[in-house]
Amino acid sequence: MAQDRDPENPDATPERRRRFTDRAGSSRGAARSDNQRQRGGERKPYVARDGERKPYVKRDGERKPYVKRDGERKPYVKRDGERKPYVKRDGERKPYAARDGERKPYVKRDGDRTSRVPARTSRPPQGSDRRSGPAAPQLPDDVTPQDLPASARNELKTLSKENAEQVARHLAMAARLIDDDPERAHAHALAASRSAGRIAIVRETVAITAYALGDFALAVRELRTYRRISGRDDQIALLVDSERGVGRPDRALEVGRAVDRSTLTTDVRVELAIAMSGARLDLGETERALSELDIPELDPDRAFSWSPGLFAARAAVLEELGRLDEAQQWQRRAEVAAEALGAVDADLEVIEVDEIDEIEEAASPVEEATD
Repeated sequence: MAQDRDPENPDATPERRRRFTDRAGSSRGAARSDNQRQRGGERKPYVARDGERKPYVKRDGERKPYVKRDGERKPYVKRDGERKPYVKRDGERKPYAARDGERKPYVKRDGDRTSRVPARTSRPPQGSDRRSGPAAPQLPDDVTPQDLPASARNELKTLSKENAEQVARHLAMAARLIDDDPERAHAHALAASRSAGRIAIVRETVAITAYALGDFALAVRELRTYRRISGRDDQIALLVDSERGVGRPDRALEVGRAVDRSTLTTDVRVELAIAMSGARLDLGETERALSELDIPELDPDRAFSWSPGLFAARAAVLEELGRLDEAQQWQRRAEVAAEALGAVDADLEVIEVDEIDEIEEAASPVEEATD
């Protein structure tokens, strides 16, 4: 029994080994015997069959190897009288040598100035005007951050406390001076901008003061920045009028038409209509300028905060059309509305205007189309 055991697997019985090797295709011994049978019938040497292609044999008349022919071009041989290599001739120009009394090369002397122009750096030195900008205008002691409306102060919360207070005081001072001294108001707005240029209320103030000074190009730039930062259109009328100021009425009309007027407040919508009417006048489109003012807010019997400006704009367009009687009537309405409003807060009270005698107006073609 000991001789029948497999040395690699002593636990396997002879019967088990027999069953394992008898399985087709699974035994290494069976595979070995198959290989032996294959080698017993090895492949015979190749014998050419009839009709097969025979090996190449050189045919008579084939191209012979190249042999040099008589009369072919011979290699170059130097001919007599050919140009000889350059040889220096007597009396040729000699190399330059400094003559007596000639100017000698510059040699730096002790104590010489190192440079005529001071070296410029990419960053201005600390405290220079180029780095800090013009000095900010002085602020009176009676101007406090609380003089700025609370809604505007809320926009300054992203600044440090000291910076927010200083910016708020400059903005409050700009609002105080805008009517009487727009130049100083603009200086305060610029001072606020240097400390808080990314705040919407600051860029809006710079734009308003620039418009008051007649710097319409700066006003356009600042108003665009204000719209981009805030996402609001409450200064769209000022932007349209500033585009007119730089001589671009077509662009002004394009900007005004791009805004959804239903999203604007009433006073902004009226101001936009007045600005659009002015752009039409710049283009010589007088009738269309009058139609821009035909809005629901044009009520001749009541005065609101926007009424004096709207009445005066209509009077100016009627005068351009040559309808002088109507122009005088609307101009008188504008004056009466302004006097009636006076110190009254138009947001809280509506004033009835009865002082003007009605003049029968001849309907213009535009008014008839509107009716």
